[in-house]
Amino acid sequence: MADPATEAFLAHRNLLFTVAYQLLGSAADAEDVLQETWLRWVGVDLAAVRDRRAYLVRITTRQALMRLRALGRRKESYVGPWLPEPLLTTPDVAEDVELADSVSMAMLLVLETLGPAERAVFVLREVFDLGYDEIAEAVGKSPAAVRQIAHRARSHVAARRPRGAVSPAATRDALEAFRRAAETGDLRELLDVLAPDVVFLGDGGGVVQAVLSPVSGAEEVARLLAAGLGNLAAGTLEAAQVNGFPALILRRGGEVDTVVAVRVDDGLVTGLYAVRNPEKLSRLDEATALCR
Repeated sequence: MADPATEAFLAHRNLLFTVAYQLLGSAADAEDVLQETWLRWVGVDLAAVRDRRAYLVRITTRQALMRLRALGRRKESYVGPWLPEPLLTTPDVAEDVELADSVSMAMLLVLETLGPAERAVFVLREVFDLGYDEIAEAVGKSPAAVRQIAHRARSHVAARRPRGAVSPAATRDALEAFRRAAETGDLRELLDVLAPDVVFLGDGGGVVQAVLSPVSGAEEVARLLAAGLGNLAAGTLEAAQVNGFPALILRRGGEVDTVVAVRVDDGLVTGLYAVRNPEKLSRLDEATALCR
């Protein structure tokens, strides 16, 4: 029979992973944070802990913030655009609209534009609905300061998040157009769903070939995709639920080669995200359980 500390940790593990992943955009780093959380948790006197869930979230947040600052330094030397590590997610994530939105590739990229403290406050308040006092303890600031940070972060995110509610159906339609273009070589249908200001980001991490800077504009993105469609056609494109939304996974020889996710605004694709860095493609054969 598991001891109380182990039982509490396992009961909240999926929640803690979700918190860490949303703060870091990296499943590998989130797992490391959970390991650090566990090492600190087993040394805690449980008799003095009033709310075990809140205490565990606090430890996880502090560890994630330390790693987030280190991760920021790593990103400065990253080759080409940095994209979050994609996760194959279970159907229940898509059913929780707010959770799916918060872990979408588009939202994680918006969160990248926040400072570490702002990101932590926003995630804990807006996604996990923690009280200001709890958040203050987690980030080491006063409740008054946390309220100000939360207001600032909300405004920042509101100005950058998708303009309207993104339905899975709209995302599927966009990806289906992309798939047909890849399979037939006909880009006209794809152009119909690309917004004039669409941006394409490719993440190869300097390990595999990918565009080294963002490509913007429907014509430019379409030309880029046309040049790469021959490579896409050499593999198999399959639909999947990635980060709570429909996405496409390109496999070659049975191995994951590229994950293609999209951002949809007002029915048009405004962001195309192609993750190719092999180090970020390890969690696509088994669904990751997320919760809040």
